Amino acid sequence: MQPWEPAGGVVRFRHCGKLVFGPHVPAHCPACGRHLLYRGLEQAPVSVPSPFVNGHTRRCAFLLRPTAGTFLGEYDGKSDLHVGITSTNGLVYNYNETGIHRVEFGWEQCISIPLVQPGMYGLLQRWDKYLEEFSAGEAWLPHRYDEHNHNCYTYALAFINCVLAAQGKQQMDKNEFTERFVIPQTRKASKYITLYQAIAENCFYTVDISDQENDACEEDKLLN
Repeated sequence: MQPWEPAGGVVRFRHCGKLVFGPHVPAHCPACGRHLLYRGLEQAPVSVPSPFVNGHTRRCAFLLRPTAGTFLGEYDGKSDLHVGITSTNGLVYNYNETGIHRVEFGWEQCISIPLVQPGMYGLLQRWDKYLEEFSAGEAWLPHRYDEHNHNCYTYALAFINCVLAAQGKQQMDKNEFTERFVIPQTRKASKYITLYQAIAENCFYTVDISDQENDACEEDKLLN
């Protein structure tokens, strides 16, 4: 499969009773072959942005990417995932069997979950200090690493809870954080990957629409 990633994400438009997804808007409908004419805003093409971003452009964020390869490349939906935390300038701190790493590249296609709300200037000013001091702890030495019980997710969640405690807020366990913040994003990513793969194999992907209700239902399934 030859990877592609349009700057504006996937394009979606309606024609001949179908939703059509593709990398661009063709001159003729891939479903019926007729020339594309749009009657009103409802039929006009719209962009379906990718859920994946360059993590190095996201400050103070929880990042998620495949341990090997990329989401839109080698990822098969079952491979291991790796997580990290960004500094205020996009440096990604992450933990694995060789210890703590601070990297400026390698996270160009990932899921990003912001951890600091806009306007929290005090926390932003202290973020890098918190992150560096936390990462220097003995808990994150290489020999402490355990693939199942003391891993990259352990490190990231422990840092998040450290910040929450410093802010006088309630900490979260792994299940709560995963269900509230990670799963909603990975669901969107999974649907986008499925759509992406179908387009990569067939150039376009079409969905039958029998009526307005089904139309809304299909859009909800594919885009949310």
